[in-house]
Amino acid sequence: MSSFTNFRDNFSSGMNFLKRRFSSGDLQGELRDDFIPPVNVRKGPSPSAPSSPSKSSAPGIGRGFSSGMKPAYNKERCRTLLVIDDHHTDWTKYFRGKKIFGDWDIRVEQAEFCEINLAAYSDSGCMVDIQVDRNGTKVVRSFKPDFLLIRQHVRDAHENWRNLLLGFHYGGVPSINSIHSLYQFLDKPWVFSKLITIQKRLGKEAFPLIEQAYYPNHKEMVSNMWLITPKFPVVVKIGHAHSGMGKVRIGSHYDFQDIAGVVAVSSSYSTTEPYIDAKYDVHVQKIGPSYKAFMRKSISGNWKANTGSAMLEQIGMNERFKLWVDECCQMFGGLDIVAVEAIQGKDGKEYIIEINGSAMTLLGEAQEEDRRHIAELVLAKMEVYCRPGANLQKPQSSGAQQQQQFAMNGNQGNIALQQPPQGRQPDGLSQNMNALPQRPPGSMPMPIPNAPSTEEEDTMRNLRKTFAGIFGDM
Repeated sequence: MSSFTNFRDNFSSGMNFLKRRFSSGDLQGELRDDFIPPVNVRKGPSPSAPSSPSKSSAPGIGRGFSSGMKPAYNKERCRTLLVIDDHHTDWTKYFRGKKIFGDWDIRVEQAEFCEINLAAYSDSGCMVDIQVDRNGTKVVRSFKPDFLLIRQHVRDAHENWRNLLLGFHYGGVPSINSIHSLYQFLDKPWVFSKLITIQKRLGKEAFPLIEQAYYPNHKEMVSNMWLITPKFPVVVKIGHAHSGMGKVRIGSHYDFQDIAGVVAVSSSYSTTEPYIDAKYDVHVQKIGPSYKAFMRKSISGNWKANTGSAMLEQIGMNERFKLWVDECCQMFGGLDIVAVEAIQGKDGKEYIIEINGSAMTLLGEAQEEDRRHIAELVLAKMEVYCRPGANLQKPQSSGAQQQQQFAMNGNQGNIALQQPPQGRQPDGLSQNMNALPQRPPGSMPMPIPNAPSTEEEDTMRNLRKTFAGIFGDM
């Protein structure tokens, strides 16, 4: 009994010691000596350059997955979106966690035109190869895109990716804007001719398109100058270019003759339009249902407001601007992303000079919002064009249906069985059809056995009578 009492007292004293130990600050002080607190990582703004830390910390997203990283999408239930854009914008973050068709993931692949190669097939679509930089080593990864977002100009002053655009169209890959409309934007005079059609329909007051002259080569510039003298100063635009390239201001007919020689060397067409002493440029854009308008004024003294330093300000959207962009978004079968570029002259008049498609420049502090609008627009289009099983159910043409009907009816030795109207099917034919073996759906049609003719039945009956008579006489 005394031993048990001693054990109980020792146990109680030990428990009291542990309680005091854990309740005191000594134990916490001992833990702090070798305890490393967690690092509080702060998330910075969205990356705008390929060398930004947030972009390099996740090399497997959008540019290919590293060997030890599992893909963030379900390979069995996903659709692949190919974004053609430079690496200053990481498009994967705008689609991260997004779903289509309820539970289908979106795999985002991003590359520039110069990193893309492809092959398109009439029966299996388009296969794309892109060069991926993994730990300083360039590797090539292949995939089949289900949808395209093209944010780069297909053609510029020194680049022309028409061959890749043809491959995407050949492979039947849907896109924003449509590949058909992107092909129409390969030549600015072609687009301007459509703007002329809009002006003729709406009038010069409602759609103030700038006056322009087109020359297919340098010879027409020199030969027609004495008949139709342009009002100087004029702006000469050589070939198809963007961002102010290939654009020259000419002040006299002597300079005009000099620039004609430059056009001769370029072997390209050119256009001329009157020089407008501008107060500021106007940029009106439409991304799906979203409208915005901006004013851009040069503060560097350059007559090109998109060159050098400029002051940018978002302005109110009025009905006049909305009419311009609504009319332009109906061109070439419909444009989901479009921007109208205009000039506000010091004479108080407005002049529409050009339009841009899905590769338009995003301006101001609303760039992040505009990219989210573009991502939402892409998701809505993928819900329509990338439905599961849509590529397995191809409509048949009338010629294919006739060939299939001919194969089911059989060749010359077979008899075509035509099904009579409902409720009038003969009993014998119904029994014979039920006796035939049924083929599973999707398999090749089985030949229908030849039905015995009347002549064959008479021949067999006569043979039986003949043999019966012979053997009966014996």
